[in-house]
Amino acid sequence: MHDISQYQDFFNSYLKNQSISKEPKNLYEPMEYILGLGGKRMRPVLTLMAAEVFDADYKKALPAAMAVEVFHNFSLVHDDIMDDAPLRRGKVTVHEKWNINTGILSGDAMLILAYQYFEQYEPAVFRNLAKLFSKTALEVCEGQQWDVDFEERIDVTIPEYLKMIEYKTAVLVAAAMKMGAIVAETSEKDADLIYDFGLNLGLAFQLQDDYLDAFGDPETFGKQVGGDIIENKKTYLYLKSLEFSTADKALQLQNLFHLQLDDNSAKIETAKAIFNESGASKATQEAIEMFTLKAFETLEKMAISEDKKKILKTFGENLMGRTV
Repeated sequence: MHDISQYQDFFNSYLKNQSISKEPKNLYEPMEYILGLGGKRMRPVLTLMAAEVFDADYKKALPAAMAVEVFHNFSLVHDDIMDDAPLRRGKVTVHEKWNINTGILSGDAMLILAYQYFEQYEPAVFRNLAKLFSKTALEVCEGQQWDVDFEERIDVTIPEYLKMIEYKTAVLVAAAMKMGAIVAETSEKDADLIYDFGLNLGLAFQLQDDYLDAFGDPETFGKQVGGDIIENKKTYLYLKSLEFSTADKALQLQNLFHLQLDDNSAKIETAKAIFNESGASKATQEAIEMFTLKAFETLEKMAISEDKKKILKTFGENLMGRTV
């Protein structure tokens, strides 16, 4: 097997060799643009890694990895339109660089392009990949809608929030890993186990993202620290604070999360203080650890060598130790 940076290099080389440039330019150039913005390529890396965990050559998994990355970037194009976001990875978003209609249409075309990459596989593998992909794509849309709905609700529960981040984020991480297993034509049991590994790791990853949004280092996080607080997002930190706080503190936090301000510095500091005082910060870190350990438990049930279990565990530990 290879290390993460090697998988990233393999995938980036494959991506550069894909010919997406066609007519009309205003449909295809935005697709090339968003795919060229980089990022850690975590999802396609997981597909390549999972294929090798189950004894297939990573090269066999490259088209499936490309499908995952194209789909992920399609979702980013549409998310940015919904959020009216000006920047993505420090660069102008597609709908700002072109226009909203072009962003919608290019995103639609990316979803179709993602499916086309599965056509490079034999019928049985194609069917299993497409079936998983369709289920996952629908779940991501459901998660996104829940996220939108929650902005208007004051009664969001922690189980509802966990279901939302499972669908919006974790299912794609899980599917990326299972696609590698499907390409490797491993047993159904092991394919399901690596899906569960990815799902729990994806939940831990998103909870950590919530935590870093409030408490990350602005120098390394890569996004505006406190962005979720500014946008009044009801994250795990927020919901746990309501659960643990006195009635007065809970009301203060709820009032804070109705404000739209020009200068948010005091709002961010007040919210973070309540997160810490209530014990929500500690509870969030404990939840991150719990989901990470649940992911590691599935490794013990897989029919793979101890060396490969160790590689997957190290990957999970590094992911949970991130500051970006």
